[in-house]
Amino acid sequence: MFHTRRPGSALLQHAGVSYFPVAFAARLPFAMITVGLLTLVVAERGSVVLGGLTSAVAGLGTALAGPLLGAAADRLGQRRVLVPVGVVNAALLAALPPVVGGSAPDAAVLALAVLIGVSAPQVAPMSRTRLVAIIRRAVAASRREKVLTGTMAYESAADEVVFIVGPFVVGLLATAVAPSLAVTAAAVLTLVFVTWFALHPTGRVDDAARETAVAPAPARELARVPLVTVVAGALGIGLFFGATLTSLTGFLAADGDGDRAGLLYGVMGIGSAALALGSAALPARFSLRARWIVFGGLLLAGTLLYASADSVPVLLAALAVLGLGVGPTLVSQYSLAAQLSPAGRSTTTMTMLGSAVVVGQATASALTGGVVERFGAQAALALPALAAAVVLGSALASAAAAQRSPRPEPLPA
Repeated sequence: MFHTRRPGSALLQHAGVSYFPVAFAARLPFAMITVGLLTLVVAERGSVVLGGLTSAVAGLGTALAGPLLGAAADRLGQRRVLVPVGVVNAALLAALPPVVGGSAPDAAVLALAVLIGVSAPQVAPMSRTRLVAIIRRAVAASRREKVLTGTMAYESAADEVVFIVGPFVVGLLATAVAPSLAVTAAAVLTLVFVTWFALHPTGRVDDAARETAVAPAPARELARVPLVTVVAGALGIGLFFGATLTSLTGFLAADGDGDRAGLLYGVMGIGSAALALGSAALPARFSLRARWIVFGGLLLAGTLLYASADSVPVLLAALAVLGLGVGPTLVSQYSLAAQLSPAGRSTTTMTMLGSAVVVGQATASALTGGVVERFGAQAALALPALAAAVVLGSALASAAAAQRSPRPEPLPA
């Protein structure tokens, strides 16, 4: 579960066997927060709109702070950033259930959600940065591109599995015990595993890479068109996630089953994780941008089935198809980002992608919640198709940008 085909003995040797389960568990709370906040607010305050807004403002807080945390980690090291951020985030999560369940005004709920988003630990992009640093130091130049692709496949698959397990755990706790327990569990996991991840020996590898690297490239290099198209594609994935989760919640809430959304949403992640893992075995001649176009097209096709769904079985079938498109697309985007990252800006680049996903998810959650409230859940089922169009359009723009600029050398030392 924690690694695909061996990405290289050097990588495993330097990361250590314990790294992968720790990094996996440390990113689990992040996957629980969006669904957990939405489920908690809908259950306690009876409003899909407020639930969507709560998830949205938390996501916007993460999107605004994410690149800043990434830049701080590039400059100060991951440990100095992650430890205090994780403790603060755990405390804020623990405070949320009594605030939502009490008499506090909606504005207080939204304000607390913003702070939760701002303090969300950026485990996934920091994990990618650590592994890329190990590859640069420990893997022979002739094998780096292959090892990078396999590593990004694992990382994306880990994200996908997390986004299966996270919503499933939220749905299970919400239906079996109470929606508040899911948020409390996220607080405990954050305190334990984010701290463990921060103090893991691989943190020293990242610090060593930072201390021995050349001067970071100018920040303007982050705005180059090839990289911007990848960030735009990640934004599209976030829009897709937010529109899908919120429209699914609204559809189920119409029959009083809104707390089951996490369970059904996890169906999409099964195929997504499997295809993300399998993408490491795709031939090199099937380029990253070609994969993005092909699987982005599959994602768009799946959203058309989703938009026409009028029952839970049809929704489940559509979610299964959608999973086949989203996993390989994420692998392609993160692999391209690793290749295009300016020198000394690796963590910043990865957090830019992560923040783009989050801001897309937040924006789509808010907009979709409004559509559910005003036009009904059936109308909201069409919104993921618009997000998938952004994903595919960004892929085409990325391919066009690649034709106008030289191909980046894979993972220079």
